[in-house]
Amino acid sequence: MSLEIPWVEKYRPRTFSDIVSQSIAINNLKKFVKSTNIPHLIFTGPAGTGKTSTALIIAKHFLKDEELDTNLLELNASDTVRIDFVRNILKNFVNQNLVKNGSLKFVILDEADNIPGQVQQALRRIIEKTSNNVKFILLCNYINRIIDPIISRCAVFRFVSLLKESIIERLKYISEEENLKIPSEKKEEFFDQLYFISGGDLRKAINTLQMAVALDLLENLDINEVFKISGFLDVETLKNLNEAIKNKDFIKSREIIQSIEAFDSRNFIRQISEILPSLNIAPVNIINLKTYIGDIDYRISQGADELIQISALLALLIENIES
Repeated sequence: MSLEIPWVEKYRPRTFSDIVSQSIAINNLKKFVKSTNIPHLIFTGPAGTGKTSTALIIAKHFLKDEELDTNLLELNASDTVRIDFVRNILKNFVNQNLVKNGSLKFVILDEADNIPGQVQQALRRIIEKTSNNVKFILLCNYINRIIDPIISRCAVFRFVSLLKESIIERLKYISEEENLKIPSEKKEEFFDQLYFISGGDLRKAINTLQMAVALDLLENLDINEVFKISGFLDVETLKNLNEAIKNKDFIKSREIIQSIEAFDSRNFIRQISEILPSLNIAPVNIINLKTYIGDIDYRISQGADELIQISALLALLIENIES
């Protein structure tokens, strides 16, 4: 067993056949790569579904090992791509002479949906003017945040959420390869909880598995400890919160939330969504609450105060509890 290399890299797909549960996108891409005249590409879909791995497989299909350093530019666009970067570094990379005539250059922009609109306009002009030897691959979770002029210049491939069975199968494969000693009586529950923690993100599931190994949690496996290191409420805390909400005790509910170390509001929202059916709330109100939960999640993602938003959610849950 080796922990020196991140397992998401060690077990990253190397070929199209290694990509999990994306048969429609992969089958079409296999046809695209048979020609050097491939279009610019956009891969859109949830996190951890194979977008980055697929982009790298395509680039490595066309580039020899010695060309990867000079002909491949891979960036996390949300951190890096600002107007000065587009005008200088990206433009220079696109315009620099190729070492070998006829070879391709690739620009892979991860989280492209987080690039500001003004910067996307500048990026669009570069994409328009690039020669046939430069191919852009944009990766995003939300394609509606990419401006239409860029979308119209790219072939769009949609990556779907991974099935639970596919994620668990991959986790079991890694566990066998790493000779992990998982107690047999807790193995299925452990993989089920890794899937829940991941929210369908295979990368997150693999990282959580490696973290559990690094912290020596497997020998005397306690699922609660795995929840805690992942920013989720443990079973007992969630049970106490459930009771406080049912008893319409807002003060107690809020105290439980405030007592949690390393509280992750968005993970908490996922757990609340799971226990909604167990609360004494009318079905029609549950539908409205799910909409409100989505609003809360969005506000937090945009920087709203977590405690205020979660307190508002607790208050609304309690208000909808039927006596």
